[in-house]
Amino acid sequence: MQPRILHRPGVATTASVLQKQALEFKRLCIEQPVLIVVERGSKTLRRTQGECVIGAGEAVAIAGGQTVDIINQPAADGSYRAFWLAWDASLIAAHAAAHPAQPVIRQALPLPARSAEFMAAFQRAVAAVEDADMPLDIARHRAAEMLLWIGAHGGKFAPFEALTAALKVRRLIGRDLAQEWSAAAVAAELAMSEATLRRRLADEETSLSEILVDARLSFALNLLQCSAQPVTQIALQVGYQSPSHFAVRFRRRFGFAPSAIRRLALHA
Repeated sequence: MQPRILHRPGVATTASVLQKQALEFKRLCIEQPVLIVVERGSKTLRRTQGECVIGAGEAVAIAGGQTVDIINQPAADGSYRAFWLAWDASLIAAHAAAHPAQPVIRQALPLPARSAEFMAAFQRAVAAVEDADMPLDIARHRAAEMLLWIGAHGGKFAPFEALTAALKVRRLIGRDLAQEWSAAAVAAELAMSEATLRRRLADEETSLSEILVDARLSFALNLLQCSAQPVTQIALQVGYQSPSHFAVRFRRRFGFAPSAIRRLALHA
């Protein structure tokens, strides 16, 4: 089965990832809470506070709004496979309101030794995203069930995280990465002056141009891992008219060419 990305408004987004050799992805921005289920191989999450390793048959719930390094390590058969699920914000808010006593996941919560019931619930959630004919209320219920499983393991996601200026900008430009975003346009969308925007980003040791490049290339990485779109089409989708320019920027950011990821993923 080829990798894919599926999105259903009001419910969730889900995808599968295939790789054939170990790859390390530096400084990946986790924009929203996500559950990752590892089927083959292992995933290592590295943060300034330490690292955790998620093996085959395990999962991890990762809080949004943080930057991590990720290493995907294939199993002995030479393949790595994982699936992820990210919820509509309204489901996270509803779960948090219904379970005030559950501790908030600040970074990552490993979920070891998944049960058959857990995996069945996960497959139902994925099916709810896939099946557009499924009634919306039922689809939302199935996606929300995974939040209950995470709660049973001792955590919930924060319903309304305090967004940094950089993350606000990143989410804004993520609506249309191919657009030629200017400082004036971004500042207007965020209801602030250009000077205020530049100052707040400088206080966070970044800039609009740096965020735009990283957001484009990070989304391209996601598409390369989780879809079968041609590299040329992906380059255009994230705002690069020249595939060669895109490849140079991608290699500079991640240390390997886009074509390398595509070969590793689609030949699994």
